[in-house]
Amino acid sequence: MAATLIFWAIVLLTVVSAAWVVLSQNLIYSAVSLLFTFIGIAGLYVFMMADFIAATQVVIYVGGILVLIIFGIMLTHRITHVRISHKSVQRGIGALGAILILMGLVKMIITSPWRVIHSPDPVGTTAGIGKLLMIDYLLPFEVASVLLLAALIGAARLARKGD
Repeated sequence: MAATLIFWAIVLLTVVSAAWVVLSQNLIYSAVSLLFTFIGIAGLYVFMMADFIAATQVVIYVGGILVLIIFGIMLTHRITHVRISHKSVQRGIGALGAILILMGLVKMIITSPWRVIHSPDPVGTTAGIGKLLMIDYLLPFEVASVLLLAALIGAARLARKGD
């Protein structure tokens, strides 16, 4: 009972914060709402017994991407108090498309034959993924890290003023 309650609380947090990301007219509020959306998604990964993906979600998206977005907002002059005032002309068409997609998904969920099977107890996924990353795929992993480091150095160099 408690696990079900926690699950629905995480779902509610994720959906409400994702809606706030889209509907907020203040960029800082949208970025903070994106934080709660990413944390909610990580919580949903925990409920799916995907512990490594949940930790990766927090480290990469919350710790990296979101901090980069917030730094970009903060370092841009006079953008912290900008209110987005331009309303989209095609908001109605977008809402109609979203409603049609939602109706199709609900129809699919209702009409699909859901087969319930009992599965064995879940096991951790981090040991297998860690072995793959540190033994089998070590070279591509290190090449990607050096490429990301070079991109970070290049971005810092481009962001410097005056040189």
